[in-house]
Amino acid sequence: MTQSTQSQQRGIMMTEAALRHVLAMKEKLGKDDLCLRVGVRQGGCSGMSYIMDFEEPGKIQETDEVYDYEGFRVVCDPKSMLYLYGLVLDYSDALIGGGFQFTNPNASQTCGCGKSFS
Repeated sequence: MTQSTQSQQRGIMMTEAALRHVLAMKEKLGKDDLCLRVGVRQGGCSGMSYIMDFEEPGKIQETDEVYDYEGFRVVCDPKSMLYLYGLVLDYSDALIGGGFQFTNPNASQTCGCGKSFS
């Protein structure tokens, strides 16, 4: 992780690798104005699971937390932010264990797949 992409003032931090991969995915969709919504929902093997999806900017709510990464916005609803504040989103293209990785300082337990927590 590099400090140039992270800021301690952000509730959700992205590494440069995660930002590059998300921007590449967005480019493949052919829509320039999408943002990334990050949140949590009930479920998963540890009780709560992470959710991520692209979203139209018009769906951003007034109460959402919005973080800007060089013109790309990451959005999170206030209830999810209670569980995600301080989250670091990383990406690895390793053959084994690759994909998005969530480092959550609020998680007391994380499942083996790394996609859910309690």
